[in-house]
Amino acid sequence: MGIRVVIADDQAMVRVGLRMVVDNEPDMTVVGEASDGLEAVSIVRRTRPDIVLMDITMPRLDGISAAAQILDEPGAPRVIILTTFDTDENLYAALRAGISGFLLKVSPPEQLIESIRVVNSGEALLDPAVTGRVIASFAGRAEVAPPPELDDLTPRELEVLTLLARGLTNAEIAQELFVGDATVKTHVARVLMKLHLRDRAQAVVFAYEAGVVRPGA
Repeated sequence: MGIRVVIADDQAMVRVGLRMVVDNEPDMTVVGEASDGLEAVSIVRRTRPDIVLMDITMPRLDGISAAAQILDEPGAPRVIILTTFDTDENLYAALRAGISGFLLKVSPPEQLIESIRVVNSGEALLDPAVTGRVIASFAGRAEVAPPPELDDLTPRELEVLTLLARGLTNAEIAQELFVGDATVKTHVARVLMKLHLRDRAQAVVFAYEAGVVRPGA
């Protein structure tokens, strides 16, 4: 059946452009479009897509609130937030809502397609430039005691969590630790399982809020 995609953006021309790029791929299909957050929630419930491309700023219900509603339901799709890099707080709130990644609206078509495939495969998409801005927004937040779940991690798993929080890919982590990609995948899976996290995006939030990594470190 391929990858089923819903596009949510209040600008018609943006939706047209995204649809043309997605529908041009033989393994992808746009199954719905929405011009605001409420419509996005309704269309997702009706069409049951695999991926939602969600703009942040939309009328009636913003993209982050819409994503939170969508992700709160059983069998929820994965959500990629489309951003113009406006406010760090928006991006932080999107991570907290459980989205699977960010994508800049100025990204080239091939990056959009690759991003959809990456997220659909179960990975999280954290554009290094966007992640850096999100991480910077954590600076100055109140210090909290390290959560007890951290004690369940081995030293190597804690190291992997730190590298995840810096936005490194599996290949980059493997190079940093001088291990194979398969070994990194195993470590990442164990980290997510032990910390009860769904994906790498949530791991970034956890690592910074828990004080495992700090901005500028």
